[in-house]
Amino acid sequence: MAGELELSTIGALVRAAAERYGEAEAVVDDTIRWSFRELHEQVVVTAKAFLASGLERGDRVAIWAPNGHEWMVAALGALTAGGVLVPLNTRYKGQEAGYILDTSGARLLFTVSGFLDTDYVQLLRDADVDLDRFERVVILRGAPTSDDAPDGTTIWSSFLAGGKDVPLDDVLQRAEEVRPEDTSDIIFTSGTTGRPKGVVTTHRQTLTVFEVWSRLVGLREGDRYLVVNPFFHTFGYKAGFVSAIMRGATTIPHAVFDPATVMARIEAEGVTMLPGPPTLYQMMLNHPDREKHDLSSLRLAVTGAAVVPVQLIRQMSDDLSFDVVLTAYGLTEATGVVSMCREGDDPETIANTCGTAIPDTEVRVVDEDGNELSAGEPGEVVVRGYNVMQGYFEDPARTAETIRDGWLHTGDIGVMDERGYLEITDRLKDMFIVGGFNAYPAEIEQALLDHPAIAQAAVVGVPDERLGEVGCAFVVPASDASVDPDDVIAWSRDRMANFKVPRRVEVVDALPTNASGKVLKTELRERIEETI
Repeated sequence: MAGELELSTIGALVRAAAERYGEAEAVVDDTIRWSFRELHEQVVVTAKAFLASGLERGDRVAIWAPNGHEWMVAALGALTAGGVLVPLNTRYKGQEAGYILDTSGARLLFTVSGFLDTDYVQLLRDADVDLDRFERVVILRGAPTSDDAPDGTTIWSSFLAGGKDVPLDDVLQRAEEVRPEDTSDIIFTSGTTGRPKGVVTTHRQTLTVFEVWSRLVGLREGDRYLVVNPFFHTFGYKAGFVSAIMRGATTIPHAVFDPATVMARIEAEGVTMLPGPPTLYQMMLNHPDREKHDLSSLRLAVTGAAVVPVQLIRQMSDDLSFDVVLTAYGLTEATGVVSMCREGDDPETIANTCGTAIPDTEVRVVDEDGNELSAGEPGEVVVRGYNVMQGYFEDPARTAETIRDGWLHTGDIGVMDERGYLEITDRLKDMFIVGGFNAYPAEIEQALLDHPAIAQAAVVGVPDERLGEVGCAFVVPASDASVDPDDVIAWSRDRMANFKVPRRVEVVDALPTNASGKVLKTELRERIEETI
């Protein structure tokens, strides 16, 4: 049983998996085909390099790169050496990444050169991020030799070579010093204040939550897991390769979702496990070449993060060969998982709810005073248990606002039915989800106010057939200025991640407000609905 593995720290998990699963395939990426034993050996080599670089327990290590075996090994090596992982969204622009790097105090940065024609190092330099503050900037992929690497950076092979003289005993001793209660990662999530917040979780929390998650979804030894969800997100990192290592499944990292390429990999690698947002499956179902690919190996899908139509659940079983399709609900502040459907739930339950609380945790729906509401009554979803974060990194005030009397206040509006199944119906924080990515209006609005022609801005999510929801910005021009909607969209693309960019801009003379001056976003949504 996977549950028999050592679950004290993530480094210990990798070592235990090597002992348990040995020569079974652990990682498949391009020409790389590592067994669990070889994965552990690579992690040890990487941990040696971290020790040689001077990494101490608790030092932050940032990774800004797409899915790949290097990402996995860099993360696992850092965690084994006592480092704290700080993943960065690959869609961030330089200023967005720079804020997180500065706030986290990361000592080392691991990135790539040339992903999607983007030079990440140059993005940081263009945003006036001081790269000298890092002890190392390491290029994981895209620079075959040192001559190809940007000035002031180190290539991955050179970083690894730096640890060749570190004794194995030093790595083993450091790994033993790492405790289950130590912080494993700080994952930054945006909020209604417009400033990203660093969510702090421990090794024990990560392993406990995803032992439960992987068991309940039915991930098992020998599964072949195509991880399309980005590693910078809990869904790709913890529900992805950490869970795969835990269960003895093969991790197949996939950097960019393209339905044709994904279907080809499913066929070539006999993929059995493919989680993702609903749009991922919809794009596969609608692809004209779908029937040319043998997708019969698919067994297990886990989805959520947006409305899941009942018909899509049925099509995933009938046309994409999935035996099991489950939905779940979570947020970074709850280590990624709050509630889950279970195998055997009917399609209507899977489509219309996000399941029940994971074992040994509590989920309630409460009113404004914190009183638990009866079944069928809408209120705020609150969570208590081992999955609740330690807090926001170096931000006790916002931690206290979010965790009150032990209960994590999610900011989501939900309804609980008589069975204890939860349905998310709205978002207190006005967040909307673009193709599986959380977009926060306050953050986008703050960015839009940097536009010289914009005096006021309000952003709401509107329905989109392909992405589920996209942003619509209502903007009030500055005095004596004119605003071109197309110009605002183009301007936004240069300054924010693509999923945050408003797809529609409405120029208005004034924003509707209530007596206290709060923008009436309900009225803005009604305006949009009238034009659809």
